[in-house]
Amino acid sequence: MRALVVVDMQNDFIDGSLGTKEAVGIVRNVKKKIADAHSEGREVIFTRDTHYDNYLETNEGKHLPVVHCIEESKGWEISSELDTSASTIINKNAFGYTGWADFDFEEVELVGLCTDICVVSNALIIKALFPEIKVSVDASCCAGVTPEAHGAALATMRSCQIEIVNG
Repeated sequence: MRALVVVDMQNDFIDGSLGTKEAVGIVRNVKKKIADAHSEGREVIFTRDTHYDNYLETNEGKHLPVVHCIEESKGWEISSELDTSASTIINKNAFGYTGWADFDFEEVELVGLCTDICVVSNALIIKALFPEIKVSVDASCCAGVTPEAHGAALATMRSCQIEIVNG
């Protein structure tokens, strides 16, 4: 399977509790990337960061005490500007999804938020599980917590043989 993985393009990461102007700025690029993937016959898989009412009591909540992506909240929802039809949506409660081995990937491209947390985590997991396939990240469709963190994550992925395009 050739796939586009759209990581955590949720309201809280775009313009909500953890939003940034850089995140807002990539929505149009991600929208086009999804449309292109569908027209090319690639599978589109969305991940959705998913937390619960006890978030602040969790390990992540103690390190990042900003309530976000609480299941069924507006912030948890994937941006309404993005077409999720004919796509798979995976709820995950950690930075990286650990079920990628269940997929039959031949090639994977990742886009989304945040480059330095969930994008890099998922890219590295996929590359570790599928070391012989092409794994790429479109830098123009990603944003980090800060521009500096975005750049550092891209450098890390490049070092791990993940192809960085448009960056």
